[in-house]
Formats: sequence, structure tokens, C-alpha cells
Amino acid sequence: MTKNQPITLFYSPQTRATGARVLLEELGVPYKLHVLNMKTGEQRQPAYLAINPLGKVPAVRVGDTLVTEQGAIYLYLADLFPEAGLAPGLTDPDRGAYVRWLFIYGSCFEPAVVDRYMKREPGSMNETPYASYDSLIDLLEVTLKEGPYLLGERFSAADLLWGIALHWTTMFGLVEARPAFQAYMERLNNRASIQKVSAEDAAMLAEHEAAVQQSLKAG
Repeated sequence: MTKNQPITLFYSPQTRATGARVLLEELGVPYKLHVLNMKTGEQRQPAYLAINPLGKVPAVRVGDTLVTEQGAIYLYLADLFPEAGLAPGLTDPDRGAYVRWLFIYGSCFEPAVVDRYMKREPGSMNETPYASYDSLIDLLEVTLKEGPYLLGERFSAADLLWGIALHWTTMFGLVEARPAFQAYMERLNNRASIQKVSAEDAAMLAEHEAAVQQSLKAG
């Protein structure tokens, strides 16, 4: 079966790949990291472009199956290991909301945040994939106020995706750190998976920066 095949996560610390690694930790399955030093541009080299021509992480390979894009990776892995309980099944009443939030992230949240950061003048509410930045953030706030998770009392893989995204976007002031978001992030940051990956990411990033400095000195 596919789920018994080796798992490789193409990875770089403190990037969008962090959440995929946290998910694998939560699933409790063995995996191997293929680490790319993005500070030296390894993600733009032919070897990795053969994996993802867009030169982005994360990507995950399970046996002969290759998946890219955050939402797709979360959907695929959480469904592949249903025993972890991180994804409502196809006939579960919560499935619709679960899939909805996975796709709102990539289809709406990231475009809205990037447009705002780049100070782009958005189109009308009928012309953007996210209607408006404010309406999207308000929707998220209302959902989390009702929470404590996106599916109410039920924790899912979607919370890992959104919790880590909110951590970074509020840290850099891209999204307002509303009280509902802060409480949500605090709940998630207490999870052992996030604490482990965050600590290892910091150490890995320091190694990457040291490699860059060493290269500059040698040049």
C-alpha cells in the first residue's frame, strides 16, 4: 500500500515547509528530510526544479507519489493516515468545513496577504479570489471566536496550516494580531510537535547562515 512507502519531505527551515513537517510529526509516521539551503539558492537548482519546477517548498514524496502545494500536501497526508484523526472522513459532516479551510488558505488568504503587503490596489470584490482582505480576516476571526478550532471543538490538520501561518503573518505585522488569533496560536504553540520543529528549525537555519558566511569568506 502507498501509505507504507517511504516518505521524503523536501524542506527548508522557517518556510512554508515547516507546517508540513509539523503535520508529519502529528501523524506519528517515519519520514526523511531532504533539506535545501534556500539562502544559497538550492531550491532554484536543476536537481530540485525536477521535483518542483516552481522552485518552492514543501514537496513530499510517498513512494512514487509526489505532491506539492501546502493545501494538497495536508489533504493527502492527513487522508493517507486516517488513524491519526486529523482529517474528517469523506462522509463525515465536518468534511466540508475542513476542506473549505484548507482551500481558503491557498486560494484566498495568501493572495490577500501578499496583495496587502505589496500595497497592490485590489480589484472589486467580484474580481479578487478573496472578496476583500477585511472580509476574509473577519471571517477567520468569527470562526475562531466560536472555536476553539476551525471545526469547533475538533482539532484537525487545517489548524496546523492556519496556526503556523498566523504565527508568521502576525509576527511580521502582515495580519493584525487580534485576541482570537493570539488565543488560537497559544493553544497550538503548546503542542509538542510545533515546539520540536521550531527548535530544530532555529538550529538548522543557523547552520545555513553559517554556511553562507563560510562561502563568502572562501570567495
